[in-house]
Amino acid sequence: MLKIVGKASSINVRKVLWTCAELGLPFEREEWNDAAHAALNPNRMVPVLVDGDLALWESNTICRYLCTQYDGEALLPREAEPRAQVEQWMDWQATELNTAWRYAFMALVRQSPAHADAAQIDASSASWNRHMGILDARLGQTGAYIAGPDFTLADIVLGLSANRWLMTPMARPDYPHVAAWLGKLEARAACRLYGRNGTP
Repeated sequence: MLKIVGKASSINVRKVLWTCAELGLPFEREEWNDAAHAALNPNRMVPVLVDGDLALWESNTICRYLCTQYDGEALLPREAEPRAQVEQWMDWQATELNTAWRYAFMALVRQSPAHADAAQIDASSASWNRHMGILDARLGQTGAYIAGPDFTLADIVLGLSANRWLMTPMARPDYPHVAAWLGKLEARAACRLYGRNGTP
């Protein structure tokens, strides 16, 4: 059975849990413990997936692996062009969008004393909203999901990001395409478990 290491409230762990739920994959989850798990990931960060002799880290990579290894072509197509569309938006989430929100999230949700500069909070919040505007425009183009007409891995990773954006106490523009898309996601049982479950 697959083992997923990491706390269930972690946004990156929830990507993997949601993917497993969509694929119908049974798993066991363990809390991270340095003594037991440090050898699995030199970064000492979660999630880690253990599948037989394989220990894999980086959440988006784990999700790709699960789809490739366990017949998840519906979530991650095998053909180059549609697969690239999915991976493009997954990579955008991990780089551009994550970078935008980092300071504001640490200040407004985590209440980190190291992230208390008002100007930087405002700048990060504005950048976060701008990036969510890029997502809204994309959803307006497709009229459905991130990579096109079908639900994919891109919707899992960005659905969790959009949930974080909605649950952070800050001013937000009205993005109707994001709102409609989130309504579609919430119709999925796996999203209700791991996506919009009250945890930013």
